[in-house]
Parts: sequence; C-alpha cells; structure tokens
Amino acid sequence: MIENIELLKYPIGEFVMPEVITDNQLTEWIKTIEEFPKQIKQEVEGLSDKDLEKRYRPGGWTIRQVVHHCADSHMNSLTRFKLALTEEQPIIKPYAEHLWAELADSKLPIESSLAILDGLHYRWAILLKSLSNTELDRTFIHPANHEIVSLRVNIGIYVWHCNHHLNHIINAKQYNYYE
Repeated sequence: MIENIELLKYPIGEFVMPEVITDNQLTEWIKTIEEFPKQIKQEVEGLSDKDLEKRYRPGGWTIRQVVHHCADSHMNSLTRFKLALTEEQPIIKPYAEHLWAELADSKLPIESSLAILDGLHYRWAILLKSLSNTELDRTFIHPANHEIVSLRVNIGIYVWHCNHHLNHIINAKQYNYYE
C-alpha cells in the first residue's frame, strides 16, 4: 500500500511544462488525447458497481466519479479551445469540479460518460490536428490566477490530466480504498 498521500493524489507528479514544445511533442500529445477514451475503457472494462466505488486515496473520488469528471472536464476544455479560437483572449469560466463530482449524474453508470469521451475526444483530436502555429499560440485567461494560457500549453495540460486520472483509476483498482 502506498503511504505517501501526495503520491496518491498526484501519481504521475504535478504538471511540468517543457521549456520548448516541439512539433513532435505536439503530435504525441494529440495522439494521447485521441487515444484516451480507449485507454480509460480498458481500465474500467469488467468492473462491477462495487469496483466503481473504489477510491484512489482516502477522501478521493471513486472510479465512477473520476470517469464522470473526465467527461465534465474535457467538455469544458474543448469549449475553452473553441472560445480561444473564436474570441480575442477570452476569460474562461471556471467550475467547481469538486461540487460537480457530487451531483446526481456523477452517481450514474459510467457508460454515458464513456460515450461522451468517445465523441468529444474524436472531435477534439480532429480540431487539434487542424490548428496552425498561429492558432496554437492563441490564448485564454484563467480568472482564478489571471494566468494567460496558450492552446499549445493547454494541450500539454490536458495530456497530463488524462494520464493523471488514468493513473488514479489504476491505483484505485489496486488499493481498495472505500469510504
């Protein structure tokens, strides 16, 4: 059993942006975004309702909540990309993800969120592959810290997000934390 709560919370570490984002890096990142639905499906395939209630750490979300959160978060991210592509440096709308994870739809079977991830990531990958360097440099402002985020950087953030939550599911399957 892992005892370090930070390792349980951040199983792949916190996001670190490379100093230079190469075209090859972008291609790999987009491939990760494109393949995420298949990866998450592989991790949850065959899990029972009881298994979906396992948590990746004490006090953390259940596997079910993680799957629904990924659909919620990635819907928001795709919207942010489209806003940045169609408006001049928009201020994005944050959301209270910890509260969304407690809403009634986060208790549903996971199939609806897996279907959302399939369609959303298909569209997202097509959009990302079509972007020019000028478009990748478009930005939005996150109001929580007034940070200006480029779409190029945001791709990396969401690749980290995919891998971060994929590892939460892997850990939850191993460590049987229930509350």
